[in-house]
Amino acid sequence: MQEGFAVNHAEEKRKNSFTPKAYAIRYWDRVIKNNLPKPSFILSKASPLSATDAAAFEKHAAANTLSTKLPEFCSAAHLFCFPNINPQLCRKPVLRGLGTNIFKGYGKGVDLDNKFSFDNYGFTNPFKDYAKRGISFGIYTKSSSTNSVTSLVVEPGKFFRERMLKEGTVMPMPDTRDKLPPRSFLPRSILIKLPFASSKLNNMKQVFKVSENSFMEKMIVDSLSECERAPSKGEIKRCVGSLEDMIDFATSILGSNVTVRSTENVNGSNNNVMVGQVKEINGGNVMESVSCHQSLFPYLLYYCHSVPNIRIYEANLLDPKSKVKINHGVAICHLDTTAWSPTHGAFMTLGFGPGQIEVCHWIFENDMTWTTAN
Repeated sequence: MQEGFAVNHAEEKRKNSFTPKAYAIRYWDRVIKNNLPKPSFILSKASPLSATDAAAFEKHAAANTLSTKLPEFCSAAHLFCFPNINPQLCRKPVLRGLGTNIFKGYGKGVDLDNKFSFDNYGFTNPFKDYAKRGISFGIYTKSSSTNSVTSLVVEPGKFFRERMLKEGTVMPMPDTRDKLPPRSFLPRSILIKLPFASSKLNNMKQVFKVSENSFMEKMIVDSLSECERAPSKGEIKRCVGSLEDMIDFATSILGSNVTVRSTENVNGSNNNVMVGQVKEINGGNVMESVSCHQSLFPYLLYYCHSVPNIRIYEANLLDPKSKVKINHGVAICHLDTTAWSPTHGAFMTLGFGPGQIEVCHWIFENDMTWTTAN
């Protein structure tokens, strides 16, 4: 009995060493030149495909026949697919706020608070409250608009000043929860065989069986539009759909000695928190980072971009009454806001205007920031 168990365990380890996740871990070790622990929050996003399934789906992707295995592919790869669904089949078909500004403007997220039910969609929580949340990355484009912003409401705590990151400070915590559908990265071996361009939209729709004028079509078009827009002045950007691609982009900007951080959990959301012990990353020196934000797409897709002139902090977050630690937050402070729009939500909240103050915010759930390692 013991011998048989040992043999099976060894065989299982051998098989697991060829999975896409195992490959991504080996790739990390080869490209990133330090021995720092790999955060579980990012490894959990690696493809869950088995080695056998990955090889089979890679062949279908190469032969342009992946659509014939779409239900199996979406289930095994942990994707967000709902074939042949259009907005008319939704209980509440109005998709407010899902325009081309889906990624633009701090404090102006997508309003998808409507609840939907897709009978043909196989995940546990089909399409519930998928609002784009958190901090967007279209902040570097100065708006020429003079439209009134009197109706803009910015969530308390979404933006704050650097001086707030002091032990003992009590401050509101915004809703940091990730409200996008849970998905996983694709293995790079499959990703490179799939179309990803506005010019190949019809091919993409064929792969994922996307109906004309459906929500999924709009979702793909909006994400492609943001990925393909010209970078803002001084910005370097890339959309990545595999862990290997994210590693490549981060190291191309920051070098091979890098690490990645995110806020530990969502505890404290929509409540006041007390700032506990604070740590300045890299000694509080001004640095450059690579921030990555999710896009709404069938597979896990991140918009990553360089963020210059910032300081990053880690802070224990405490319950204000009990003083018990409930979270470990990561905050990024933008020191140069001269290129931000005067109608930016941060200035509506904090006062002042472009270039007059620094602006800080927490890293929200499942978003992340890469920096050089200490």
